[in-house]
Amino acid sequence: MAAILIFFVLHWYSSLFFQTFFLHRYSAHGAFTMSKTTEKVVFVLTWIFQGSNYLSAYGYGVMHRMHHAFADTPQDPHSPKYDDNIFKMMWKTKTTYSEITAKTIEVDPRFTKNVPEWPAFDKFARSWGSRLAWGIAYTLFYWHFATVWWLWLLLPLHYILTPIHGAIINWFAHIYGYRNFEVGDTSRNFLPVDFLMMGESYHNNHHKYSSRPNFGGIRWHEIDPAYYIMLLLNKMKIIKLSKQKSVAIAAKQAA
Repeated sequence: MAAILIFFVLHWYSSLFFQTFFLHRYSAHGAFTMSKTTEKVVFVLTWIFQGSNYLSAYGYGVMHRMHHAFADTPQDPHSPKYDDNIFKMMWKTKTTYSEITAKTIEVDPRFTKNVPEWPAFDKFARSWGSRLAWGIAYTLFYWHFATVWWLWLLLPLHYILTPIHGAIINWFAHIYGYRNFEVGDTSRNFLPVDFLMMGESYHNNHHKYSSRPNFGGIRWHEIDPAYYIMLLLNKMKIIKLSKQKSVAIAAKQAA
């Protein structure tokens, strides 16, 4: 039983880290820079840790920029304000993301500038063959280590972790929580201490300062775990963090 629970927790946070670190903070917002070689390595690591949930950096980055530009308007790719329920919002998100990634819709060039792209790798990583192989691997792991029936209830979640992560923020963090800043949308900080989403739940802070590497830090309890990993990577010269608005100024404005 312990092996299954440990595997689930590790998959949850490793998948989430590459979503927030690579797809969100790097691809969509350019919160840091890295070499092209390092970028290719991170592409592969994203595939490994997201597995059957792999998301294209190009598709995610472009769609997320559109979300910020059109937040809580009819053009928003995902907004509780214009979708009746969370499932309808998730389907709209999936459809928009797929169209952007496949380049079957025209996108304003301002949303595509400098978004990382590796079409050949994306084609492989997003293929049904890749997704099926990862799904089989997860199932075999459960077959070997699941000792009680209810552990199998966790298996389907592995197949859709990235949509779950996205839905938590795009739905709940626009409905529930507190606000440090009055911005022109409904974004909220969903959790006062983000033990679940690696800083992503400080959504109101992020909508105020979208390119700031640290999503937390406005109030004393807002600890962003992903940011501290990024500080370490910056110190190791694997990435180079962009200059950010000082926490002191931001905190003063929030008071």
